[in-house]
Amino acid sequence: MSRGAVAAVDLGATSGRVIIGRVGDGRIHLSHVARFANQPVRTVNGLHWDLLGLYRGAVDGLRGAVREDPELASIGVDSWAVDYALLRRGRMLGTPFHYRDARTAAGVEAVHASVPFAELYRRNGLQFLPFNTIYQLAAEHDGADLVSLADTMLLVPDLLGYFLTGETVAERTNASTTGLLDVHTRQWDAGLLDVLHLPPGLLPPLVDPGERIGATLPYVVDEIGARRPIDVVAVGSHDTSSAVVAVPMDPTSAAYISCGTWSLVGVEIGHPVTTDAARDAGFTNEGGVDGRIRFLHNVMGLWLLSESVRHWERDGETIDIPALVAQASAVSTPVSVFDVDDARFLAPGDMPARIAAWCAERGASVPRSRAEFARSIIESLAQAFADAVRAAADLSGVPVRSVHIVGGGSQNSLLCQRTADRSGLPVVAGPVEATAIGNILVQARTAGFAEGSLESLRAIVRTATSPRHYSPHP
Repeated sequence: MSRGAVAAVDLGATSGRVIIGRVGDGRIHLSHVARFANQPVRTVNGLHWDLLGLYRGAVDGLRGAVREDPELASIGVDSWAVDYALLRRGRMLGTPFHYRDARTAAGVEAVHASVPFAELYRRNGLQFLPFNTIYQLAAEHDGADLVSLADTMLLVPDLLGYFLTGETVAERTNASTTGLLDVHTRQWDAGLLDVLHLPPGLLPPLVDPGERIGATLPYVVDEIGARRPIDVVAVGSHDTSSAVVAVPMDPTSAAYISCGTWSLVGVEIGHPVTTDAARDAGFTNEGGVDGRIRFLHNVMGLWLLSESVRHWERDGETIDIPALVAQASAVSTPVSVFDVDDARFLAPGDMPARIAAWCAERGASVPRSRAEFARSIIESLAQAFADAVRAAADLSGVPVRSVHIVGGGSQNSLLCQRTADRSGLPVVAGPVEATAIGNILVQARTAGFAEGSLESLRAIVRTATSPRHYSPHP
């Protein structure tokens, strides 16, 4: 087995990164090359992503990666799910919307009028979330009606792949979040396209993680200063799919929480669960690497804390989040536990006021200080995690005996400990960089720098990282 380097382009809701992964002999080493901001833009017609700005950040980062390692074997791109660009003859039609834009309500109504949700769940296996791609596309049928003009829809990582290679594909794990993929056949559901009056051919050919998409175009080779074209390889391009690759767990007895802006709580299984009970519990069946199913529940996540901090900082004050969490740890009086999945918490805005209103409406104590708000958020997230882990085990039949937390939330020791306490299960925290590691390992396996099943890739993660362990307190 040879050794070599690959580059991961990892786009998150607040920032993007380019990371080099050097893999070989059962080991992995990460080198952070670039980080760039991801700032949504609000215009007269809604909230949008600056996709061209993100692409520029990725290209600049790849230039740095090539300088650091001119022999890069490949590039892989992952990002958040559901959002997309519409193209006609290779050109974007407008600026892609942000999933937190409020336009999707009409799309939900239109889709469910044609396909009742119970039937939709049996077909696509997805938890109801008002921003799923299927609802966003239905909302496009407004005065502009760009869908009828488009000949291609590309999800965000596939769009960057198109900019790099000129090839239009849809990576299957991310496609599974659209609501348009049949959860059983894992192919596009042509019947749904017909019912929803979406143009034939709108959805590009599907590819699996590990497949080569194409080589960088000549102008990209010039822009990044490469000596030759570099392969672009499909990874688990939904960032959670890549993150789950890097969870150092035994999937037959563990649950995972990929904890960031969103928190995805679930188990890894071989076949979808589309029972009425799973639907009613709000569980989703999303594609994973190597044909696995990520059976999970979306929890609002650390967005609640970061958006609260953004509100407090609106007058120019800077708040240190680790210091705030330390203050929250010191709160000795009981705080209210609220429903983190209440729809009021989805949109940007004054999050502390919304939390206070939720508590006041129910006669619960309202947090009085920033530390109490932070503690209430963390306790509420920990309870939501515990509930979701319990439900995932009951619905899937996986006997969960431990919980793995990866991503940024794994650094929040209060959240990890309270999750252990509220679930009654030991928590293993780390790695923080799970998404980038999963992205890199799938590329490395394609290039011949790693081999074997997901379990073999996870063995590399176990060797390379030092997770923290939290035992539940009585």
